[in-house]
Formats: sequence, C-alpha cells, structure tokens
Amino acid sequence: MLARICKNAANKARVPKAKRSYSTTRKDQSGLSKRLAEIIPAKRDEVKKIRAELGDKLIGTCSVEQAYAGMRSVKSMTWEPSLLDPVEGIRFRGHTIPDLQKLLPKAPAKNGAKTEEPTPEGLLWLLLTGEVPTATQAHALSAELAARAHVPQHVVRLLSDLSAAGLHPMSQLVSAVSAMQKNSLFAQAYQSGAKKTEYWQTTLEDTLNVLAVLPEIAARIYRNSFKDGKLAPHDPSLDYSANFARQLGYNSADFDELMRLYLVIHADHEGGNVSAHTTRLVGSALSDPYLSFAAGMCGLAGPLHGLANQEVLRWVVEFQKKVGTTDPTADQVKKALWDTLNAGQVVPGYGHAVLRKTDPRYMAQREFALKHLPNDPLFKLVSKIYEVAPGVLTEHGKTKNPWPNVDAHSGCLLVHYGMTEYEYYTVLFGVSRAFGVLSSLVWDRALSLPLERPKSVTTEWIKSHITHSTPAAPKVSEA
Repeated sequence: MLARICKNAANKARVPKAKRSYSTTRKDQSGLSKRLAEIIPAKRDEVKKIRAELGDKLIGTCSVEQAYAGMRSVKSMTWEPSLLDPVEGIRFRGHTIPDLQKLLPKAPAKNGAKTEEPTPEGLLWLLLTGEVPTATQAHALSAELAARAHVPQHVVRLLSDLSAAGLHPMSQLVSAVSAMQKNSLFAQAYQSGAKKTEYWQTTLEDTLNVLAVLPEIAARIYRNSFKDGKLAPHDPSLDYSANFARQLGYNSADFDELMRLYLVIHADHEGGNVSAHTTRLVGSALSDPYLSFAAGMCGLAGPLHGLANQEVLRWVVEFQKKVGTTDPTADQVKKALWDTLNAGQVVPGYGHAVLRKTDPRYMAQREFALKHLPNDPLFKLVSKIYEVAPGVLTEHGKTKNPWPNVDAHSGCLLVHYGMTEYEYYTVLFGVSRAFGVLSSLVWDRALSLPLERPKSVTTEWIKSHITHSTPAAPKVSEA
C-alpha cells in the first residue's frame, strides 16, 4: 500500500514537459535581453577556457584565523558586476563612481530642471552587459521598467496589514517580495523543463519585474508606516528615481537627484558582503530571484550591514546633543569622540573591512551636500566629524581604516529633505542593492554556476589536522 501511494505521488509530481508551458508577461522592448543573448555565449566560452586552463591555479589560501573570522578576505568566489579595490573603492564593471557620474546617461530634463546624476537604469545596463549604455538604451530600459511596474492587490493588502501590525520596514519588504514569488517566470520555466542554458532568460525576466515593482513596494511601506497611507499614481513618463520620489511623497528636483545618486552608489559592493552573498547562495539552489532577493534582504537588515546607516544617524543626533551645539569646535568634537572611545564604544560609520581610504561613496554624497545643502546644520556636524575623527582614530590605534564609509553620510542628506524616519533607511538601501545582486544572479544562471557547498570543519579537526601536519623535529643522530 505504501509503495503504491508513493508511486502515485511520484507520477503526479512528474509533469510531462510537453503539457507544461510558460510565457513571459512582456517582451523586452529595450533590447537588453537581445544584447545579453549576443554577449553570453562568448562569456561562457571565456569562463570555460579559464576553468580548463587555469582551474588548478591557486587564487588564495585560508588560514585558521580566517576560518574563525568570517572568512574575511578569502578569495573563493567570482562576481561579475563589481570589484572593490582597497584604495580606489568600488568599481562597477571597471568604472569608478566618478567615472559613472561622467559616463552614464542622465535622466531627461523636466520643466527646465537640469539633471546631472546618473540613473540606476543606466547602471543596470552596465552591470548586466559590461557596456556603458547610450542615452537611447538607458531611456528605453527606463520605459521597460515603468511598463512592468504593477504590484498585485494581494501584496497591497499584505503591506497594509503588516504596517498596521507595526512590523519593521525591512520585514515588510522581505514579506512583500516573497509574496510575489507566485509570479516567478523562472520557477515556471524550471517546472516546465527549460534547458539549463536558458535559465538566464527567465532569471532576467524576474529581475526586471522585481526591479520594476520595488519603488511602489518601498513607497507603500513608507506611506503606510509613517504617513497617511496614500500613494501617488505611477507616472510612466518619469525616470525610475523621480517616479520613486513622487510615490514616497516628494516633488523636488533636488530630491530626485539625490535618489538617482543614492540608488547608483549603493547598488553593489562586490559579492562577499552579506546581502550579495546570501542572494548568490540561495540562488545557487535554483531558488527564483524573488526568494533569492528576499533572502538577501534578510541579511541587509542586520545592524552590521545595511541597518548601519540608521545606527549612524542615531549616533550623530545623540552626538549633537552631547556637544550641546549645532556648530561645535574641533576641540569639542575631539573630546566627544574620545569620550565615546574611552567608554568602550565605536564611532559608527568609520572603518571598513576592505577599504583603506575614505569611501568614494561617502565623497560622492559629500560633494552632493556641498552643492545642494552646504549650510545644513547636520551636514556641517558630519563634516566636522570627518575633519577630526580620522586623527582621533589613528591615535587610538585600534582601527585599520580611520576613514568614513558610505553609512557615515547618507542619513544627513535624507534628513535635510524631511525623511527623518531612521527605521526606513535600509529599505532605500535594499531598492538600490537589488540592481547589483540581481544582475549577478542573471550571470550566475548564464554561466551555469553550481550549488554553493563549501567544506566546513570542526575545532577538533583543526587541532588534529594542524598537529598531525606539522613536521616533527629531526632526531639528533647518536653517531
């Protein structure tokens, strides 16, 4: 009886491939999918050749300390969209952030307002293809995302319920993206028996669909949790960032520019960080982009990762109260910093696991502030800390990198434009980070990367292995 039940269940689960089909909800009108189809075969051949010719070459080693210390700096994975240089900072497909600000297309000017910051749509094209897009390509991709921007009603209702229950904004983001998983074209294609070499196509479709709905999902989280719950209708005539700003409740050309800059500079930071690696790891099990991205956002929500931006701003506000003025002297800032360190606390926003200079993302935001809000009191305090903190931290001697990272600056910009809800900041980070981690996921499927399964060992194994592998001292001859 049990055998017959199992056999019947197996027969039901075994769906004939010819009777199952899947289709995309839209045909890509931007030309991105076509261009990737042209690029991928050559990249596959390149990777195949590298693995054949260089597969036995070592690219790094792992010490016992690294095994215990979170595998820090162990070279053990590939990541196509970006590479982090400890001196120059992040490079997106070989381009620095200043490069991107010059090379990537800008949003079309509206009502005479000049745009100077690059768009995340243009960055998406670059991350996926490795090519700087033309203005026509970037604008076509923007229109493509706008045409896909539809959030199902069950997700709208879910977000309303979750905000009413008081869930953290990041929990709402993870839940909403997970609730859209039923729309995954990759999952449908896999169940229909799609070829392994075709997985990237529906991964790309899912990626574009996820990116398209994220602004509305994120805006609903903000409006439901902190405002009146009302949302401006989607305006397909606007670029991605400006439309996001309208749905958040902002109608300012300067805030549009801030959103473009914010979404570009936070988009990717190579593959070893928690949100990127989690998305990669979950995707390696052939989980679809909705589930993979949702998993990555669970990692981003941690205080040692994406949540750090809100922690920095909270600290800066408390710091301002401690010094007792909005315009402290360098000596006052220095004393307050030493008080923080002597109390056994860290200076949040300073130091980075890899970088050994001021984070270029910090500098991009600083330049934006100097241009748009040079007299803002909170920005002036952040600037004063920037002038004093590296010297104090160097003298303190317990940090390898005394310079600020991206989290040390983003909060004061958002506060200037009225977004004071710290708990929401990581959701903005998540919208941006989707561009990088999902671009990489497309390439993971294009290159048929396998399930990730590193080898783990126990402390007892390490003790035994190290002891037994250490050469014994040579015996002294009695002769």
